[in-house]
Amino acid sequence: MIQITERLRPTAAGIVAKEFSTIVETHSKQIFRFLLASLRDLDLAETLTQECFLRAHRNWPKFRGDSSPLTWLIRIAINQQRDYWRDPRMRFWWQTYSNSVDMNEASEQLPSGERSPEQRVLARERVGQLWKAVDRLGDRQRTVFLRRYAEDLEFREIARTTGLRESSIKAHLSRAVAKVRLQLATRQ
Repeated sequence: MIQITERLRPTAAGIVAKEFSTIVETHSKQIFRFLLASLRDLDLAETLTQECFLRAHRNWPKFRGDSSPLTWLIRIAINQQRDYWRDPRMRFWWQTYSNSVDMNEASEQLPSGERSPEQRVLARERVGQLWKAVDRLGDRQRTVFLRRYAEDLEFREIARTTGLRESSIKAHLSRAVAKVRLQLATRQ
């Protein structure tokens, strides 16, 4: 995984650095999984995960504790994602590499309880179909869908990380689920 703690600047008290180091160890995998699920680009997800924690470290003394550290970190990751894709130079790469993670590679990163090779192949195909359906969602629907089902967050936490009202989140999620189900049903 990512060795973020090595790049952290020391703080005056040392306690803040140790506290933040614990936050990194606790949440780095979740931030990485969210970015990987959103971007489907392994290198970009690793880069933005590291940048997320570097930005969070710089602003750690300003963290008020109004939300959980994970919620705060996800919000930073979402903002970084938006900033990254707003750059006109990156739009070309988004269109070119939107499927940069091979479906087999993505399904290898997901745990599978299947036993036989045939069942594993079927599971990979289902994961591939799901990713394709999620790719067709709009940005907000995709973000809400992934936050709810990939990260298993409650509506309240999704609202804090996205800045949307809970009622909007429920509407986006309902539409996203309907679209994904329709896509999956038409492929069978």
